Amino acid sequence: MPFRSFHYRWEFDLESSPEQLWPLVADTNRFNRDTGVPSIQMLPGSELKNARRRLRLSALGIPVEWEEQPFEWVRPHRFGVIRRYSKGPMSELRVRVELLSRPADDGSDQPAIGSKLIYEVSATPRNVIGLLAIPIQIGLISARNFARTIREYDKLAKHGSTAGGEAKRVEFVSGGRERLLALSEKLVASGNDEQLVALLVDHIENADEFAVARMRPYELAQRWHKPRRSLLSTCLCATRAGILDLQWNLICPLCRGGSGVTSLNELSPKVHCPGCNIDFSVNFEQSVELTFRPNPSIRDVEVEMFCIGGPQVMPHVVAQQLLSPGASRSVDVELVDGRYRVRTMSIRGWQHLRVTDGDARARTIRASADGWLDEELAVPKHAQLEFENATDEEQLFILERTAWSDDAATAAEVTALQVFRDLFAREALRPGERISVGTLTVLFTDLKNSTRLYREIGDATAFGHVMNHFDPLKEVIAEHDGALVKTIGDAVMAVFRQPSAALKAMLSAQQRLANPPDGMQPLNLKAGLHVGPCIAVTLNERLDYFGSTVNLAARLEGQSTGEDIVISSDVYADPAVRSFLSETANGVAIRRFEMALKG
Repeated sequence: MPFRSFHYRWEFDLESSPEQLWPLVADTNRFNRDTGVPSIQMLPGSELKNARRRLRLSALGIPVEWEEQPFEWVRPHRFGVIRRYSKGPMSELRVRVELLSRPADDGSDQPAIGSKLIYEVSATPRNVIGLLAIPIQIGLISARNFARTIREYDKLAKHGSTAGGEAKRVEFVSGGRERLLALSEKLVASGNDEQLVALLVDHIENADEFAVARMRPYELAQRWHKPRRSLLSTCLCATRAGILDLQWNLICPLCRGGSGVTSLNELSPKVHCPGCNIDFSVNFEQSVELTFRPNPSIRDVEVEMFCIGGPQVMPHVVAQQLLSPGASRSVDVELVDGRYRVRTMSIRGWQHLRVTDGDARARTIRASADGWLDEELAVPKHAQLEFENATDEEQLFILERTAWSDDAATAAEVTALQVFRDLFAREALRPGERISVGTLTVLFTDLKNSTRLYREIGDATAFGHVMNHFDPLKEVIAEHDGALVKTIGDAVMAVFRQPSAALKAMLSAQQRLANPPDGMQPLNLKAGLHVGPCIAVTLNERLDYFGSTVNLAARLEGQSTGEDIVISSDVYADPAVRSFLSETANGVAIRRFEMALKG
């Protein structure tokens, strides 16, 4: 016989705003763990249509299995999920969480202070065990755990934290903590910043499994108010020292989630995302991110799953709504400047949106079997979007920002750093694989009149001068966040992420080599710069680059006289380069010319 459902509603008046609380409360994986929910497993073939999943857990020895509907949410105000059970004491569970701005206590028009969090649960028993267990487990135990956890999150949010992370108890492997402290002392002794090393050690010692299993250096740098590049270098050195392990995370262009590999030679040019059911091409600029985790000899991190598919899994998604065939739904969304898109999981393409000022607040986003409107729709920051499913199938509408986060240390950026190439010289792609690294600035240099130098001062002495010039050149390249890729006789190939950094590096290198310390031979350095897309390959067991950008940079170096730097019009078009060259104090004269280059 059918059983009546149990309904629970808890309200909390909190000091933090909805925007502050959302990253914590909407991290349902961490929230479930913190509130005592058992860990879960995905059943074989669990990926179903429209992000449904088949999951299971064991509670007091009782197996529980269910089909989880896709989470629905509108950031940062509400989210919910429905579970329909095939095994266990319940037949259905519905959860809905709402975050409302709390008006000033005096009823005035002053800005909102804090928020009201409403947590609602509806549970339907399957059998007598469920009839008895639900009031105890949800009505008493979960209610107490929810209140405690939400109050803790409010304190964290009030102090600016957007993520939990401090573990109540951290377990090191035998001798792991002692090994961590000893290696950290060596890390400082080798020249690394003592404060950054101390912050890293403290994080490994005290952060929970979620926080250390995927350490993003730029995210930590922002939290600790430290230079991004310095912390990335420290993490790379800590990896070489044995404190950390690095991992390359593959990022799906739609859900932005993905798996990880421990070496670039494990990458394939094509990857399948089972959640989005798409194949995508890997590129270093967006698809591959470097993260870190503690070395197993120090702390063995086993990350369990407590929830899958919550809103914080995809922080770039503003709203996600599931609509039946022919249904429509209106949602109020808060957007920031930039571009967005609306897509579903079964209709090809997407609807482009652009945030503007002064447009009509209401917009209809229609999904039809014919696809999307072939135009970019303008929407205001505070928009009312009407999602309309004009198809014969259920559709999961996803509204997401198209901009990628700049908190990711991408493979394109990392592999163009000298410290990475020095520490991980053998980190390369599989032989024969070619992967786009996006846009790089490529530098070629060569010494002017090096042949005459050999003739005038002898082979041995000239060879010494040539070899010696590589050291200051490599040093200057590294100082400007570049990386020396290879030497070719007297010549050097290097790469930079920013054209202005490459230009400044070469001006400094030319000055340093032309005015050496006493007793050293002055040298004139020819240089050519070009910026554009590059392809990464493995050559002589090292990561190398090729393509038309590389070829043109090499040709430009051949036009240099040693008293100049030849740059392409693409380099000159870079705003930072134009700004630098326009400053008379920098003392750089510019002359434009055109000529045909070989090839």
